[in-house]
Amino acid sequence: MAGKSILVTGSSSGIGYDAVHGLRDRGWRVFASCRQEADCQRLRDEGFESPRIDYTDPATIEAGLAETLEATDGTLDALFNNGAHATPGAVEDLPVDALRAIFEANVFGWHDLTCRVIPVMRAQGHGRIVNHSSVLGLVTAPWRAAYNATKFATEGLTDTLRIEMRDTPIHVVTLNTGPVTSKIRENAIPHFERWIDWKSSPRAKDYEARLMKRLYEDSGPDTFELPPSAVTAKLIHALESDRPRPRYYITKATYLMGAAKRLLPTPALDWLVSKGG
Repeated sequence: MAGKSILVTGSSSGIGYDAVHGLRDRGWRVFASCRQEADCQRLRDEGFESPRIDYTDPATIEAGLAETLEATDGTLDALFNNGAHATPGAVEDLPVDALRAIFEANVFGWHDLTCRVIPVMRAQGHGRIVNHSSVLGLVTAPWRAAYNATKFATEGLTDTLRIEMRDTPIHVVTLNTGPVTSKIRENAIPHFERWIDWKSSPRAKDYEARLMKRLYEDSGPDTFELPPSAVTAKLIHALESDRPRPRYYITKATYLMGAAKRLLPTPALDWLVSKGG
């Protein structure tokens, strides 16, 4: 893969951080973007090219991609849309502005960057766009409505783009990840505290009994949890295979929930996913 270039978002920790190291080890020229400049500098200190891209700030999307393309003489072989966050809370407690904020970060920013990259890939005659979805883009889970909604939106946009790109040399791929070791729970806390007035909620007792402990206490790995390297392995296949699959499942939970959605009637599926709350 020597000389192949990829732009990865959300590279500061977890899945993104593992991916940029794994890809660099395979010879990719990796542009490891982060939302915060301090994280970009940390990755630069590790030898990466690290443009700052904050999905909620269109100016950084434009500037970060321009910085990348300037370094590659206007080419880009692959894009991995990975950066995202969660805003836990019951549906009835989610302010509209909270949904607007998470859609800016998890959907609209992805769409903006992707649409800017497509003309580059068209002009060069090839490209890979990999969007990092979730098992929660296949089935929902309680207390995760905002995140669920963004991943369902990502599924719709990615599936449509994949079909529309069939007559082009651009491959579009979805990764559906289940529980993987990352900072998503830790990083969700500020969004929860900003938006959710849980003490005034009619579900306050449910928050205390179910969500608060899970959110604030590290209880160890989830069932079926895998390390970030499991995602990197599938990402490498999606990027380097001559005929990449349109979709890659990662973790047993994703395989189980994918099968359950196909096979179970809705009431049975509702009962099953409710146990994960």
